[in-house]
Amino acid sequence: MKRREFIALVGSAAAWPMAARAQVMRKVARIGIVSIGGPTADMTGPLPPNRTVRAFLRGMAELGYVYGRDFVTEPRGTDGIAAVAELAGLQVDVIVATGGGTVLSLLKRATTTIPIVMTAASDDPVRQGLAQSLAHPGGIFTGMSLQTLELTGKRLELLKELVPGAELVAVFWDPTDPQLWSVASAVGQARGWKLLSVDIRGAAQIAAAFKTATNAGAGALLIPASGLLFSHASQIAELAALSRIPAIYELRPYVDVGGLASYGANIEDIWRRAAIYVDKILKGANPAELPIEQPTKFELVINKRAAAALGLIVPPSILIRADEVIE
Repeated sequence: MKRREFIALVGSAAAWPMAARAQVMRKVARIGIVSIGGPTADMTGPLPPNRTVRAFLRGMAELGYVYGRDFVTEPRGTDGIAAVAELAGLQVDVIVATGGGTVLSLLKRATTTIPIVMTAASDDPVRQGLAQSLAHPGGIFTGMSLQTLELTGKRLELLKELVPGAELVAVFWDPTDPQLWSVASAVGQARGWKLLSVDIRGAAQIAAAFKTATNAGAGALLIPASGLLFSHASQIAELAALSRIPAIYELRPYVDVGGLASYGANIEDIWRRAAIYVDKILKGANPAELPIEQPTKFELVINKRAAAALGLIVPPSILIRADEVIE
């Protein structure tokens, strides 16, 4: 090749648009999604039906990421939780996960290297052994917690205000959220409220739990968003309606499928904010140094249709404080 032709060739390569070169060199990130909020099919693709996963993708879009160009997702829903270890084998860059202690424990055993962003860990991640502290996690886990236990007293207060005639309140809980009953019991003793512990060890016991509450004469129910119970939200809301017992739940998705009321963190906002963590990690941040956040945005949602079906009149004092009332 003549010297003049070589110089021309080098010059043309240098003039190749930067955007085109970046597109060729760009790595498409693989993001694992683990959630007990529905089946895997509802969490798949750029426009999934699942509202929380869609909120996460919206957060990614707000940060400039384009699905398919910059990243793709590998979801695992309620029908694939047992296979979350597969994500480690797929060599995903980061995992976004919710589902309480059971799911997070599975991930802890599955990998020691893949960063995991928690979306609404129901229990204390420090007590679970997932982090050294909230400010300095020190491992592969970071993200956000739900403050499940801290808001238990507030939910009981709202429930007693919503159903003032309820002399006995049944508290559902399961092994994925073992501290709930002790916290609720302490609140009940301090306020002089009579509470009933209903321990649910598996999905097959959910229907029996409602019979236990009904037979005991419970006038109201407190139901958390623990791993086992939240994954059966539709069944639980339906059984509560059939049992004609007013219930307050931890998260809005229970109300979206027919539940009476919920008070807790805005779960969609938490999933949207998870994108901020993912963005930082994809840019090289160490999850061990990313503080675990606690939610600052809480919402009270009332389903007036569910109340009417129960023959319950929602007090104006609650309606005026509700962030949303489903007519």
